[in-house]
Amino acid sequence: MFTGSITALITPFRDGALDEEALVRLVEFQCEHGTTGLVPCGTTGESPTLTPEEHERVVALTVQASRAWAERTGRPRVPVIAGAGSNNTAEAIHYSQAAARDGADGLLQITPYYNKPTQEGLYRHFAAIAAATPLPIILYNVPGRTGVNLLPETVARLAQDCPTIVGIKEASGSPDQASEILRLCGPNFTLLSGDDSLTLPLLAIGGRGVISVVSNVAPAAVADLIASWRAGRTAEAQERHLRLYALARAMFLETNPGPVKAAAAMIGLCSGELRLPLAPATEATRARVAAALAEAGIEAVAPVGATA
Repeated sequence: MFTGSITALITPFRDGALDEEALVRLVEFQCEHGTTGLVPCGTTGESPTLTPEEHERVVALTVQASRAWAERTGRPRVPVIAGAGSNNTAEAIHYSQAAARDGADGLLQITPYYNKPTQEGLYRHFAAIAAATPLPIILYNVPGRTGVNLLPETVARLAQDCPTIVGIKEASGSPDQASEILRLCGPNFTLLSGDDSLTLPLLAIGGRGVISVVSNVAPAAVADLIASWRAGRTAEAQERHLRLYALARAMFLETNPGPVKAAAAMIGLCSGELRLPLAPATEATRARVAAALAEAGIEAVAPVGATA
């Protein structure tokens, strides 16, 4: 279920509040352009600054919008993998159970941040979440954000002991670590790139897709890259990778999601508003993001009614 181009959705704000109309438009935009999964309330969705009520509302609204789009178009519904992680195990369980209640198809569970648990603590954290919900779980390893690295041996232990832990979003930046995860966990475990610039390299070692920041503004291009690789059109996949590379790097010139929200505003998808402590992208970053959008051939293709 969780393969291909999966978008780590931005959370649109206007005047400090959740912009629900813009969120629905973003979901429809993704569904129309080849995205195979939606992740609300992840890092890119600014989950640390959402209130508990907003967090649950974003997940529920994403599920509702995906279902409504499928019913209207007669096309398959795009699954929703709810960001439900926390550095508080009880809170992660709460968000996981709320996501299940609201119809999510799976969960994205980040490694606990700030409190820096040991590998045993990480194992017990994820095992407790898996025991508390029937939904399939994608682990999320991003040591640059959390200060802790979920080691391949711990991933393999979780995959063996917890049948609902089915994959990992690997964002350590290390193809070696990704390779070791695949070696230890076997072919039925799903490895997803957590870095857009490494999507193609990880596909080459057995990865099954990406949870993407870039696909917020270039969903068709990211989906086409993966489709080309799967179809054996390796030269085409390489060309698409290189065409998107500058944009992938530009998304992290400043702390995510600053640059991608600036890009979304440039092409009319939603406002670029962030919540403190994140600040708007600088003019220098905005100029580089605009140049990368042009290099990638991204035009103003926003849904009718979107606001810049």
